[in-house]
Amino acid sequence: MTLVSSKVIETNRSEIVVEVKGEEWVKAVDASFKKNSKQIALPGFRKGKAPRAMIERAYGKGVFYDDAINELFPENYEAAVKEAGLKPVDQPEVEVTDVNDEGFSFKATVTTKPEVKLGKYKGVEAVKDDSEVTEEDLAKELEDVRQRYARTATVEGRPAKLGDLATIDFEGFDNGVAFPGGKGEKYPLALGSDSFIPGFEDQVAGHFAGEEFDINVTFPEDYQEESLAGHPVVFKIKLHEIQERILPELDDELAKDASEFDTLEQYKENLKKELSERKEKLSNQEFEGRVMDEIIGAMEVELPECMITNRIKDLVQDFAQRLAMQGLKLEDFLKYTGEDMNRFYESFRPQAENQVKSRLAMEAVAAKEGFVATEQEVEEEYSRLAEQYKSKVEELKLYISSEDLAEDLGCKKALDFVVENAKAVKEKKTAAKKTTKKASAKKEEEESAQEAPKKTRAKKTAAKKEEETEE
Repeated sequence: MTLVSSKVIETNRSEIVVEVKGEEWVKAVDASFKKNSKQIALPGFRKGKAPRAMIERAYGKGVFYDDAINELFPENYEAAVKEAGLKPVDQPEVEVTDVNDEGFSFKATVTTKPEVKLGKYKGVEAVKDDSEVTEEDLAKELEDVRQRYARTATVEGRPAKLGDLATIDFEGFDNGVAFPGGKGEKYPLALGSDSFIPGFEDQVAGHFAGEEFDINVTFPEDYQEESLAGHPVVFKIKLHEIQERILPELDDELAKDASEFDTLEQYKENLKKELSERKEKLSNQEFEGRVMDEIIGAMEVELPECMITNRIKDLVQDFAQRLAMQGLKLEDFLKYTGEDMNRFYESFRPQAENQVKSRLAMEAVAAKEGFVATEQEVEEEYSRLAEQYKSKVEELKLYISSEDLAEDLGCKKALDFVVENAKAVKEKKTAAKKTTKKASAKKEEEESAQEAPKKTRAKKTAAKKEEETEE
């Protein structure tokens, strides 16, 4: 392999020209002939027995070149980018520029890892939440326990109300015609759960078991089934049974049912300890995230779009795998929620961008501070991962290179470093605006001249989409 040239053609994009000639090319073409000639039949010869010269005369001398190029390209491309000092972040755009008896040449356009200009990363300030367990925290946890150990009982002598579990038959009609998916039998509906369209559950409340009645509701304008979006419809209902949840008393018996403790006081003490550990862990995680936000906000980097889109694909794949563990396909999830695939993908963009920037920032810190992983640390990490994934170290090494693992460990050291050197504060300080005497006097004049109070404009807050990924 010969690296003919390497040049930057635009930000985060480089072009390399490579030649592959000599013995490795001859061997690759010979191997291609041996593999593919078995499938070739020529007049006068049994299948797979035609001489190479006859095949090349019939199909052209380059009949085996494509297969040989495909065989040689990956290894030679890897060697070329390494020699050129490039760090690709996506698949290259490749063009074979020449091929003949002596070998082949190719041009590859490579998207490379961007350069990072770090801002402040040592001693950054970030808010750290208090992890002390309050009485309210403990009371909420105990109430959750009561909810988990609640039992249900059939209701008699009163109508259904929000909070009850109603067993119903239902069928929906649009202009007198039953519509697909609008029918169910003996369906257990938790009233007040908002699992049905707005207004449905409220109208079941107030009726007695055994009643048959109609409900009038209107589908939302953005309902996923366009044929029903915005339509007023009628549901015919039969209410079979009403059940209510009966919460257990908060006493020693509940403690025995919910834990290995004999008394409520012992159980509460243990719960308080567990809550404290959870709050401390959450506080540390959120503090780490805020430290990273500060570092990311202070650095300069121009991200290649492919780094973001590739990370989005990874996040969507992780989400789909979690759904699969629950027996649900991503396509069905999108159908049930009325979400468009493109919008769903884009909803992961902020998270993907943040994660890509975080990784680049820690790589830059590791390089600047000289954080590297030793061979022993790499081997220990292989062993840890093998135990975690119930695999063998040798198998893991086939999928995770020691270079990648060493880089991961370097980034972890960088993260530990910036968090340890960060300053935890109760609330983030905001820079006070300077006001000149002249401006201050003018402001006082304007305020005194106003007879009516100003209307206050309410600030809009963007609803933040919550995600679970757990890593």
